[in-house]
Amino acid sequence: MFLHENIPLAPFTSFHIGGKARYYTEVSGTIELAEAFEYAEENHLVFYVLSGGSNVLFSDQGFSGMVIHITGGGITVSGERITVSAGIPLMAVVTKAQGASLQGVEKLAGIPGSFGGAVRGNAGAFGVEIGDLVESVKTLDRSSGMVKEYQNNECHFRYRTSLFKETKNLVVLSATLKLATGDQEILARVIGETIASREAKHPQSALCAGSFFMNPFVTDQHLLEEFEKDTGHPSKDGRLPAGWLIDHVGLRGKTIGGAQVSLLHPNYLVNTGHATALDVVTLASLVKMKVRDELHVRLEEEVQYVGF
Repeated sequence: MFLHENIPLAPFTSFHIGGKARYYTEVSGTIELAEAFEYAEENHLVFYVLSGGSNVLFSDQGFSGMVIHITGGGITVSGERITVSAGIPLMAVVTKAQGASLQGVEKLAGIPGSFGGAVRGNAGAFGVEIGDLVESVKTLDRSSGMVKEYQNNECHFRYRTSLFKETKNLVVLSATLKLATGDQEILARVIGETIASREAKHPQSALCAGSFFMNPFVTDQHLLEEFEKDTGHPSKDGRLPAGWLIDHVGLRGKTIGGAQVSLLHPNYLVNTGHATALDVVTLASLVKMKVRDELHVRLEEEVQYVGF
């Protein structure tokens, strides 16, 4: 394990925002990860496990403890199963599956971040959630140092969460997906169309975390009916798009400092080039307050704040 000091964190995140980590180390396997946890414990350091950096906002003051960055690993295909290390980019999994004529993950094309983070947060798009494809997940319990494998029915996958997100001691090491045989050319076309669809909604090169808020569950029948009338589509399982709610209260394009509610997709809070973490947090707080006060709906961040 190589330990570095005072490393800027902004380059490791899709927001490109954040101060320095007092200590920083990269790990790519179970032994290195366990060593990092042991070092942090022995030296009384608080730590944060970083993966793809697409769903995190680091404080402008950085992180006073130790950032453990999970990177690399491998992908193994066996029949209709594909086993992937946590540090592999999710897009690499989509590409590998297509090359192996396996279907199931193609609609996840273009989602930023790592495979481990996607499993932890049950990432999804276009009607597909990765939890639906997971057969098993291998984890390291950072409190006991034990490695344990969980089957799908033990993972508690729900909308944008899982056992691993709700249980802080469990860190995803790898997971196995059960896919189905598909046609390479058709899969390539679907991947291309999916990425194009994401790009049409918002440039994927933007400095942001994608969707900032989770789509909330709404009980107000009048609001549900208004959404359906406005969009021509019913709500999905009683949830309304956070972007529609934010637009409804007139915050599309709202700017605080260098942070902006996207003009194209109001659930994207964008770093226009010089935003601070404080700018983003202040803007997010305004969005939550307006939606709560005017629509009586509580928004919850999908993005994790670290170092605040």
